[in-house]
Amino acid sequence: MPEGDTVWRAARRLDRALSGKLLTRTDVRVPAYATWDLSGAAVVDTVSRGKHLLTRIDAEEHWTLHTHLKMEGSWRVLEPGQRWPRPGHTARIVLETDDVVAVGFQLGIVEIVARDREPEIVGHLGPDLLGPDWDADEAVRRLHEHAEAGSAPPPTGLATDGTVGGALLDQRCLAGLGTVYMCEVLFLAGVSPLTRVREVPDLAQVVRLAHRLLTFNAHGRHAAQVTTGNPRRGEEHYVYRRTGQPCRRCGTTIVTALVGPPTHERRTYWCPHCQPERSDEIG
Repeated sequence: MPEGDTVWRAARRLDRALSGKLLTRTDVRVPAYATWDLSGAAVVDTVSRGKHLLTRIDAEEHWTLHTHLKMEGSWRVLEPGQRWPRPGHTARIVLETDDVVAVGFQLGIVEIVARDREPEIVGHLGPDLLGPDWDADEAVRRLHEHAEAGSAPPPTGLATDGTVGGALLDQRCLAGLGTVYMCEVLFLAGVSPLTRVREVPDLAQVVRLAHRLLTFNAHGRHAAQVTTGNPRRGEEHYVYRRTGQPCRRCGTTIVTALVGPPTHERRTYWCPHCQPERSDEIG
């Protein structure tokens, strides 16, 4: 699944290509909105919020196009007449101006809502690691709340397994981290993903590392998420998807397991030597 830096880059591309322009043609290939025509409307801007994209469009009313890449989605900005990089049947929405064709392929979510409904879509998210209002202290507070949820469900009702790996993937704690960064951040912090949140010695350090990695890759020259400093294929990551391979630091075999509540389990990877577990009771 694309992570926060990928979505942030997509928002910047759409914003540069469309903002301040009038739409000359729209084609929404989703049944609920198939009859919508926003031709003549003005694109105000596009922003990212965690893994969500919000494209604001002004017609007679103020609308927001909400899209989410999910696992396979992408936005491509093309010139008129340029050949599409993916089959036409995978397109979910097309936005055209006089000089740009923006196509959303295989998007997991496409919906058009009134602008004042944006809080219903993204209001539940934690601090955005790449947002202008990033708040590290609030992210740490929410992670601690997640720790409490691991022992007794609090009023917020966070679904959790109590592990730090699961907590970092919960977008209500902090928004933008996916499996790649969760694994790599915890390796750099020297913490097993199976460690209970309450057993992590320095959650603030974990949050700082997450912010640093996403910011570096969002503004970097490489499209891939590079955490080792080496962008060569197969060398980008310390532990992610390296099950059975030797740790780049100590040579110990990388292992894998599932973290997160049963309905949202994700596979995680770690080095048992560099990332010792700090809790005797896991699960």
